[in-house]
Amino acid sequence: MGNPRGFLDFKRVDFKKLDPKERVLNFKEFIRFLDKKEQEIQGGRCMDCGVAFCHTGVLTQGKDVGCPLNNLIPEWNDLIYRSLWKEAYERLELTNPFPEFTGRVCPAPCEDSCVCAINGNSVSIKNNELAIIENAFKENLVNVNKPKKYNGKKIAIIGSGPSGLACANTLNSMGYKVSVFERSDKIGGLLMYGIPDMKLDKSIVNRRVDLLKKAGIEFKVNENIDSKDKVLKLLKEFNALVLCTGASKPIDLDIEGRKLKGIEFALDFLTQNTKSLLKTHQGANTAKGKNVLVIGSGDTSVDCIAVATRQGAKSIIRLERSPKRPLQRSQSNPWPLKADVFTTDYGIEEAFAVYGKDPRQYQKMTKKFLGKTHVEGVELNDLKREFQGTKAINVEVANSTKSYKADLVLLAMGFSGSEDNIAKNFGVTLDENNNISTKNFQTTHEKIFACGDARKGQSLVVWAIKDGIECALNLHQNLEKEL
Repeated sequence: MGNPRGFLDFKRVDFKKLDPKERVLNFKEFIRFLDKKEQEIQGGRCMDCGVAFCHTGVLTQGKDVGCPLNNLIPEWNDLIYRSLWKEAYERLELTNPFPEFTGRVCPAPCEDSCVCAINGNSVSIKNNELAIIENAFKENLVNVNKPKKYNGKKIAIIGSGPSGLACANTLNSMGYKVSVFERSDKIGGLLMYGIPDMKLDKSIVNRRVDLLKKAGIEFKVNENIDSKDKVLKLLKEFNALVLCTGASKPIDLDIEGRKLKGIEFALDFLTQNTKSLLKTHQGANTAKGKNVLVIGSGDTSVDCIAVATRQGAKSIIRLERSPKRPLQRSQSNPWPLKADVFTTDYGIEEAFAVYGKDPRQYQKMTKKFLGKTHVEGVELNDLKREFQGTKAINVEVANSTKSYKADLVLLAMGFSGSEDNIAKNFGVTLDENNNISTKNFQTTHEKIFACGDARKGQSLVVWAIKDGIECALNLHQNLEKEL
């Protein structure tokens, strides 16, 4: 290692960001890279820790520990510290086919598992990763990954999200002719329509898709494989199918007033805005002048707040059932687990700047939606946390009913597995969590495989990429005996 004392000698410096009140005036990315010398110093903060947890890539107690892709983090940190950016990119691309995605949208479990994070600030691993890949694109180091020859086998991939793209990329590099079928009008899945432009500009997605096309992968849009006949046709034409259809069934809130107009799923709201931007270069006006209420507490709820703020919402409130997280790790959440602590993400920060207050309301249970034909508000009760033995449960507080105004309600409570028609049309079995049941990525149909959220349930982009790569390798082993 070039500088094992770097974590002592240098302070952490993150990418600069535009002021919240300035960046909400458009839907453009608002991070500003450090110059190369500054970023190299950040690489030098990586210590020669002997046992590095940052690239472990396991789940412990339901929490991430390190990078699921097992990125060679200490190596490329040291390489950029020594100004060896080309070599750093070569190490990065060994494990991560799409660092321009993860460098923007991954919540960076690697940083929570950094040894420096035990009692200080972690190395800025995510920023270093993004700086490496964007420098590689700038210096024309990112090459088209064409196979030397094809093996005569054809694979159909259903869905073009991160797992589908990763699976396609890996299979193509091994000599399979790959066709990707996407039911939407654009390639990318949640990368295209589930993540707002200010987090992941769509030109970044298209840049990578163009490289995959040049590598020989065939992409077909507006292709919804939604019948048994279509599936049978693919099974005759291709040697195997891979389901990368995501955990795309949103969790609903089946309470009184749910049928009122103005109550939408979060993904529909985000998709509508992105489509408007792609078509007119202007965001949609769904939230303009409205009292917006977001139900849910994950990344998608933050994205909804950020988009609604940019659309000109009159007010924004976010309701969540959980209590406010602690400022420091608890005894049940020790290092190197992903830190379950209070943070203020970009959309929350923006809403605070624009509306003058934190939009988050904790420990709230929505009881019913109010209104005649269009939603006008919600009625809710407070919750308190109690314990049954060692298990924490939410209990409604008596006589705590209150109401909030709402002209637009966005349901951002996550997803509950595969859509209902997946099992019927493809002849596969779902497990108790409504995910596609697999063994070594193979479903109960011998020619059909599955990966990503479709197999694992709702998860991170980085896990989806990992799953896509591993699925491709397992599929190859399965077909290798036929080659």
